[in-house]
Amino acid sequence: MDLDIEVIRAGEVAVVTLPAGKLDAGNTPELKQAMNPVVDEYTTVILDMSDLAFVDSSGLGAILSFTRKLAEKKGEIRLCCLQKPVQAIMELVRLHRVVDILNTRQEALKSI
Repeated sequence: MDLDIEVIRAGEVAVVTLPAGKLDAGNTPELKQAMNPVVDEYTTVILDMSDLAFVDSSGLGAILSFTRKLAEKKGEIRLCCLQKPVQAIMELVRLHRVVDILNTRQEALKSI
């Protein structure tokens, strides 16, 4: 099963809207497959997580994997529009110290 992500090009930046629901062990492989071409093509990626209600360790691992791949080519990733439970998970595992997390898509675009 393919995971549908929406990719909007904003100049040199890819803004990716993740699908609604959960990012967990059940769909993380599909997310990686869908994101690989985006990470290969762009050096800056914004993940809009507004419809994402839950992320488990597999999902966090995928985000870190994208972060590493982009960093290898001097790129970066930003997360935006996190729901409170997802924001709490990011802070609990201190991902906010590794990846910039912004409140809105506009803030994420301006931060680049």
